[in-house]
Amino acid sequence: MSKNTKTGDENLENVENALSKTEHFIEENQKSLTIIVVAIAATIGLYLTYDRFVAQPKEVEAQNEIFMAEQYFEQDSFNLALNGKDEYPGFLEIIDEHGSTKAANLAHYYTGVSYLRLGDYDKAIEYLKKFDSDDIMVAPIAQGSIGDAYSQLKNYKDAAKYYTNAAGYSENDFTTPIYLMKAGHVYIELKEYNKAIEVFNKIKENYPQTTEGRQIDKYITKATLLSEK
Repeated sequence: MSKNTKTGDENLENVENALSKTEHFIEENQKSLTIIVVAIAATIGLYLTYDRFVAQPKEVEAQNEIFMAEQYFEQDSFNLALNGKDEYPGFLEIIDEHGSTKAANLAHYYTGVSYLRLGDYDKAIEYLKKFDSDDIMVAPIAQGSIGDAYSQLKNYKDAAKYYTNAAGYSENDFTTPIYLMKAGHVYIELKEYNKAIEVFNKIKENYPQTTEGRQIDKYITKATLLSEK
């Protein structure tokens, strides 16, 4: 027998042994594999059932209930928005009753802003931090509102952090210059004048046509003079 023939036979034998081991494993574990497959299928089935018959109806109910609270909010009736009136629940009840829904998540945002407008800054921060969104406009406004609450509490370090987050979340001509300006002002409060100059210059360079951009020179001058004292 030639060397090549012998090697070929050995390779074939190795393949057959490997296949035999695989078959043996499958035979020995057939029951376990079947249980795993059935468990996965059952989990998917339970999820789809829950989503259709529990989650979706809860979402619809929560969306219906939040409507009147949103109307109160838009009218600046923040106590009514929070606590509701008669048969109409407020945001706080919606959070308690429908905590896992998108409507309850949105209610955290409304609740935080309502407390901010009412001057309860600690509660504003508490609820706004629980709000989760990747919306390019709402998310930075939520971050900026946390900055506003910290600023009102004279916690300028955290205010600067959240203003910076808000400005950088989704750069645009509306929210970015607003929160860069606010960050600059709290940096001045912190006596971090070089950081103030940096963010003011960013407005000047990148957003010159915005309301903030058209008046930014005087703030750059102010921060520069303060830095030279």
